[in-house]
Amino acid sequence: MGLGTFKGGIHPYDGKELSKKTPIKTILPKGDLVYPLLQHIGAPASPVVKKGDRVLAGQKIGDAAGMISSNIICSVSGTVKAIEPRLTVSGAMTEAIVVENDGEYETLAGVGAKRDYTGLSKVEIRNIIKEAGIVGMGGAGFPTHVKLSPRDDSKIDYVIVNGSECEPYLTSDYRLMLEKPKTIIDGLKVSLRLFKNAKGIIAVEDNKPDAAIKLQELVKEEPNIEVAVLHTKYPQGAERVLIYAVTGRKINSSMLPADAGCIVINVDTAASICLAVCESTPLMRRIITVTGDAIQNPANFSVKTGMNYQELVEAAGGWKTQPKKILSGGPMMGIALYTTAVPVIKTSSALIGMIRDEVALSVSPPHLRSAENYEPGSCIRCGRCLRVCPSNIIPQMLREYADRNDVEGYEKRGGMECCECGSCSYICPAKLRLTQSFRQIRRSILDSKRKK
Repeated sequence: MGLGTFKGGIHPYDGKELSKKTPIKTILPKGDLVYPLLQHIGAPASPVVKKGDRVLAGQKIGDAAGMISSNIICSVSGTVKAIEPRLTVSGAMTEAIVVENDGEYETLAGVGAKRDYTGLSKVEIRNIIKEAGIVGMGGAGFPTHVKLSPRDDSKIDYVIVNGSECEPYLTSDYRLMLEKPKTIIDGLKVSLRLFKNAKGIIAVEDNKPDAAIKLQELVKEEPNIEVAVLHTKYPQGAERVLIYAVTGRKINSSMLPADAGCIVINVDTAASICLAVCESTPLMRRIITVTGDAIQNPANFSVKTGMNYQELVEAAGGWKTQPKKILSGGPMMGIALYTTAVPVIKTSSALIGMIRDEVALSVSPPHLRSAENYEPGSCIRCGRCLRVCPSNIIPQMLREYADRNDVEGYEKRGGMECCECGSCSYICPAKLRLTQSFRQIRRSILDSKRKK
């Protein structure tokens, strides 16, 4: 399969050289572990433990509440210290289970036991994935057992493993592809057992040639799996964009990938499926890139879910200097933090510290990028936002509807097709907060529809 791509997109400075050569290192928590009961799209989990209970690593402490929900798994052994609201990376206070780590890491009986997935039924595989608490680990957090349960299994033609990692600075998926490629492939093979007509494709951008070569070598004898090398361009990893780049099929906001015969999972999700199904190990770890020019020693860490972000900073040698901006996730779609006293959750991917606010500066014209106080100007109708939009909508026009809170006009002009990638904000010479405007009105529309 040749180099796949899509219309639009941008080429921001990727910052990957800071951490891409550092192998994944396992670090253990020092303090209490905090497990928010909402780490996924859908309903929050319900606690199945109470204050004072002793818990083990691999034990379910939160039970999925409803169809779209996910179990919460304890990553250490210790004592439940509290069940109370705690601050999360979103800035919201969320009900969470706090566990005092005893430092022994005693695991639940059966965790780590090898299992032959070829003898399991589809129902058993999906149930194992559900019990393991696996969600989409590319950022969305959609419960994986639900994604792998479309209405008609026979209509799925492709299971695509997303290894593009197009977000700047992030290298955790890249390191996983280099260091654990067989685990990823085995997770894909498990997923393919669910869809008798499906072919497996691992999609990798061409700025990761060594990862692509390693994966190609391992699947050369697999008739049902191939590696698709894609052009390096942001947002290549967005689900709809990736499906088009790999298969040529188009989907819109009213469709699911399954409606186009596709299932898309992240490389770490694939690895987690393998660990759950083949090694009886639920999701209780996350691979995170800790990077940025404010970090002493940028690195990739395998950490326990529930661990405090501040401990990641300390493991990377601390700050060189106090950062101007701290992000959870990448600079294009990540969340700015005002404190690192928040827990690692299933969808955590990176912690970035920047000496300057490069996120704000990056959307300024080159001659203004040294001006930290540059304020948004007026739209000059240059059309750059239209040219880079991967969803083929007109950001400048949609912004006018969004700013007026004109829901009918916003929807009529295709506003719900926006994937909130940030490309329009990045390219805008007036430095307009386009993506923020779209995010706000989209949330309002979706909330209204849910209530109805």
